[in-house]
Amino acid sequence: MSEPIRVLLAEDDELIRDALASLLERETDLRVVATARDGREAVERAALHLPDVAVVDLQMPRLDGLGVIAELQRVLPRCAGVILTGHGHPQALRTALASGARGFLAKGAPGTALADVIRRVHEGQRYVDPILAADALTTRPSPLTARETEVLAAAQESRPLADVARELFLSTRTVRNYLATINRKLDAESRSSAYRHARENGWV
Repeated sequence: MSEPIRVLLAEDDELIRDALASLLERETDLRVVATARDGREAVERAALHLPDVAVVDLQMPRLDGLGVIAELQRVLPRCAGVILTGHGHPQALRTALASGARGFLAKGAPGTALADVIRRVHEGQRYVDPILAADALTTRPSPLTARETEVLAAAQESRPLADVARELFLSTRTVRNYLATINRKLDAESRSSAYRHARENGWV
């Protein structure tokens, strides 16, 4: 009998993390060797436990799922990454695949789907949720530049401009100019509406 597939599970919501671990442990060919509650902890535990597959939530504290996948590509290249998310935006799908993820699955998928995806990526295949894949082909890309996206992500809906400027090593005036350009591009009346629009479309 072959050795079970070693799985690392990273999810900041404890209830979801425990539920997913319990589901995976029911599969005789899978073994959850470690769990993590944030992205940095996921990378540390992956280096310690050497999983075959890392299942990581897209949005986590300290280091998001995309950052985890990118870091594992560097320190543990044989570990296949699967992004699990409750925010299945097409842009997030594109970014996840570009980061090196082998699978992309929505949290609302059937319980057995995650186990099947783990098996597929372990065998060297890729898996993308078919509905998300179809959406990705029809949704327009972000009109924002990389720097504008960075500014909007840092500013969010109401963060003080001085804090944003300090974080991004810009002047307050430059941040204000970026936000004005972003509002114009997104046809938004305010920063908060621009941020919400960008979030809904998965651009930040």
